[in-house]
Amino acid sequence: MKASVRGSSKRSKSLLAAMGELYLPRFSDPENGTSTIEPRSPPTGPASCKGGYDRNDYLRKATYQLQHYHLVRPIRFSLGALCMISAGLAETHTMTLKQAVDTALKSNPDIVLSRLDEEKSRASVRVARDPFEPKVYGGSGLAYTYGYPNTIEGSAPSIFQVRTDMALFNRPKSYELAEARENARGASIDVASKSDDVTYRTASLFLDAQELLRNVQSLDEEVQALQRVSEAVKLRFDEGRELPLTLKRAELNFARARQRVEADTADLNYAEESLAVVLGFTAGDRVEPAGEDRLIPDLPASEEASVASALENNREMRRIQSQMQAKAFEARARGAERLPQFDLVAQYALFLKNNYQQYFTKFQSNNAQLGVAIRLPLLIGSAPSGLEAEAELDLAKLRTQVSEVRNRTVLETRKGYQDVKRAESARDFAKLDLEVAREQVRVLLDQLDEGRTTRQAVDEGRMLEQEKWIGYYEAQHALEKAKLNLLRRTGTIQAALR
Repeated sequence: MKASVRGSSKRSKSLLAAMGELYLPRFSDPENGTSTIEPRSPPTGPASCKGGYDRNDYLRKATYQLQHYHLVRPIRFSLGALCMISAGLAETHTMTLKQAVDTALKSNPDIVLSRLDEEKSRASVRVARDPFEPKVYGGSGLAYTYGYPNTIEGSAPSIFQVRTDMALFNRPKSYELAEARENARGASIDVASKSDDVTYRTASLFLDAQELLRNVQSLDEEVQALQRVSEAVKLRFDEGRELPLTLKRAELNFARARQRVEADTADLNYAEESLAVVLGFTAGDRVEPAGEDRLIPDLPASEEASVASALENNREMRRIQSQMQAKAFEARARGAERLPQFDLVAQYALFLKNNYQQYFTKFQSNNAQLGVAIRLPLLIGSAPSGLEAEAELDLAKLRTQVSEVRNRTVLETRKGYQDVKRAESARDFAKLDLEVAREQVRVLLDQLDEGRTTRQAVDEGRMLEQEKWIGYYEAQHALEKAKLNLLRRTGTIQAALR
């Protein structure tokens, strides 16, 4: 114990001061609710006495105090630092819709993964092209020869040798190369399709956050109006001019409005955090919509124009058509296994005069061969025909899928266009309803100036106006979501938002 105290200076004094609390009794002050410490000297008497201190017990408590100080303080400091760091890492980004879409198209994880798949498919094209590219191998075939100069791996012992080979005519490999290129084109279509989906998700979350923000602002004003109404009703109730039921109803309306504010605030935080995740930010970050005009994108002029645009730009159909083309190349590759194959072969070798003259009439140091290797399939088994049949069946399934996707695209596009028209009608009705409520508030204010109505009636009118504002915002939001859905169906959502 003495060694550990001597090994420190100021820190030891602070530790001893902390240990002093072991023998400093506390007394509470009833006036201010605090506790004070009455100093008391450390035990200096016998080790054990009646009504005194036990020195061994004191040393045991002091040792525990030192250990507790050394262990708990670093843990508390680490937890505090971790909380400060985690709070400092979370960021709030304020963006417009266009900025959010651009960020999502660059950093969204789904798009990044689809682009990696696209790069992988391009690498597969290089692999499939390998048989048609010349390959050159060099080396040496030095060997000790005893007796007849046998060949080593098909070549006679040589000082230096070079050989090359490549496919000149190989229909199965040609079709496999075409299939790889078509798969790469399909991967590019997947990237475009994923970009449309991410653009729609980003715009949808952005509009949701924008709508929730406006709802919270409107509900705040409604809460203030309801609070004034509740206070006025309570005042009249205390004066005996209102029934208890009226007071309870006013308190209920006030509590309901506060609950709606809390719920919409929680939904707003979740929408902003979800938008940040879609944009590629870390969990905990938030993206707040910037104060900009509401999105009113242009739409096709008619329902038929919407259907035509959807069929022309439908990336799901184009992806299935690409798969059909790839399957057709696969079927042709399996059927081409019966065709002959021609390979270019060439070889050069530098021989060392050894005992060749004992077995050959003429010796030459430089030797080269150039020619074509021809392979004629005679019996190829049943595997190629079976694989060709499987590819044809897959191709028939894809044709059925194309028909199904086409019909579904036409149906959903027509419904999306009709949803836009219905949403426009609902928006116009909500706007008219709002105008009536605003006019009613104006009339109540005029009556209040003339003394013909009460402040409570004005507050109730303003509360009703705020409800109409919320209804109008919701109708406008539904219209914009319907337009986004139609733009996604027609394949023009990126062009409309960027």
